[in-house]
Amino acid sequence: MATQKKTAEVDYSMQEKILALYELQRIDSKIDEINKVKGDLPLEVQDLEDELAGMQTRIDKINGEIEELNTLTKQRKRETDQAKILIGNYKEQQNNVRNNREFDAITKEIEYQELEIELADKRLKEYAAGIKSKKLLLDEAEALGRERMADLEAKKNELQSIEEETRPQVAEFDAQAGKVKAKIDERLLTAYERIRRNVRNGLAVVTVKRDACGGCFNRIPPQRQVDIRQGKKIIICEYCGRILVADPEAEQ
Repeated sequence: MATQKKTAEVDYSMQEKILALYELQRIDSKIDEINKVKGDLPLEVQDLEDELAGMQTRIDKINGEIEELNTLTKQRKRETDQAKILIGNYKEQQNNVRNNREFDAITKEIEYQELEIELADKRLKEYAAGIKSKKLLLDEAEALGRERMADLEAKKNELQSIEEETRPQVAEFDAQAGKVKAKIDERLLTAYERIRRNVRNGLAVVTVKRDACGGCFNRIPPQRQVDIRQGKKIIICEYCGRILVADPEAEQ
């Protein structure tokens, strides 16, 4: 008699877990329906945030390139000023030369510094054009960034409005789910969550309807249906991997 009682307790405990899994699925499905109201807003918000982060990186890069060109511009201007000073010094020296060889040497130095100035002027024009081009790109990027930021704020506000409206319902369902989960061991909960992630509609627990799986609609053999109704063990659909349970309402 003692052995029979212990077995009955184990059977009842498994039945309770199966019913709890079924109830948990019903609660999670209601939460899923609420989340459907959000539509693609969470993904759109995430995409916009990622896009803005990428745009900020691009803006920072352009600003860095402009700063580098400004630094090169200052450097070339200093070199030009230094070359002009040297030319002035060399011309004064020409007035005090003692022979043609010294005069020719100084003349070559002057010509070299003049070439340096020409080269520097050429580079300065290139830097100026580069800065102008970079600033145009910067203006475009910043304008697009402001536009995307406005879109992001609008979608965030819309999402926040939906979340505030549905928060009481979700909180209530979460509380119900917490009570139900207390009846299910960790191993079953882990399996349940894994199946939910792997199926398209989030249905990890389905009932048998018209002799078929309520998830994939493949036929369930009669003996398998008997095992499901007895509720002595967890039965998995061999086609879709969902947990199969007897419909409590139909059983009643």
